[in-house]
Amino acid sequence: MTSTNSLWLSLSSRKQLFLIAGPCVIEDAGLCLRIGRSLKNLCASLGIPFVFKASFDKANRTSPKSYRGPGIERGLAILRQVKESLDVAVLTDVHTEEQCARVAQVVDILQIPALLCRQTDLVLAAAATGRIVNIKKGQFLSPSEMGQVARKAGERGGQSRLLLTERGTTFGYQNLVADMRSISLMREFGFPVVFDATHSVQLPGGAGDKSSGERQFAPVLARAAIAAGADGLFIETHPDPDNALSDGPNMIPLAKMKSLMSEAVQIHRLIRTAKR
Repeated sequence: MTSTNSLWLSLSSRKQLFLIAGPCVIEDAGLCLRIGRSLKNLCASLGIPFVFKASFDKANRTSPKSYRGPGIERGLAILRQVKESLDVAVLTDVHTEEQCARVAQVVDILQIPALLCRQTDLVLAAAATGRIVNIKKGQFLSPSEMGQVARKAGERGGQSRLLLTERGTTFGYQNLVADMRSISLMREFGFPVVFDATHSVQLPGGAGDKSSGERQFAPVLARAAIAAGADGLFIETHPDPDNALSDGPNMIPLAKMKSLMSEAVQIHRLIRTAKR
């Protein structure tokens, strides 16, 4: 298994693009293993690090009737199975301080959801585990305000192995805009910056009792973000997005990940070569 230290070295080197990807929510073990295996093989062929992502609980669904996930018990068991069976690093969301230590026993990266990025106690609890922490920029924050969030993680003996993720900013009602200046601004804080290509095309609450999305624009924004200097991509993917249990409208079909990531790696290499 990859240690936290070696994983951090590979993600923070900025020499190669990395991918955080998987289904939005854990539907079942079989689907997670299928997606994880496909993505692992793809990233191995491209020579880039891969982190599998899936949530055991989607605590911010628009409707109380929407599927939230299998819960922490079953969810962590499935994430452990993916990690051990496929020998990949794993990321999942945490929503409360109490979850952090328990989740850190299984996963390699704890993720602070965008809507919770200013919850000081949650950020401190995640950082205190010693695991890598991915903090998503709130849709309501400017890029410069993420510097304050990052500084929180270093308080009370916390560590600074952080990823900062751009995922769009609220633009009127039920729409987001991705400002590529955000990537350059957040990189100034000294941490790798990730671009969430699929949540950035989400239309929050755009389908009445659930969110909608414009998945056709996710590859466009992904390519733009890498050209702007993003160190990694965050992508939610599924073999059949139209029937996914969460975030289907903005997910990239699994079958299209190869072409997108091949282009992404080429752009990343071109940008890094041009800066030498």
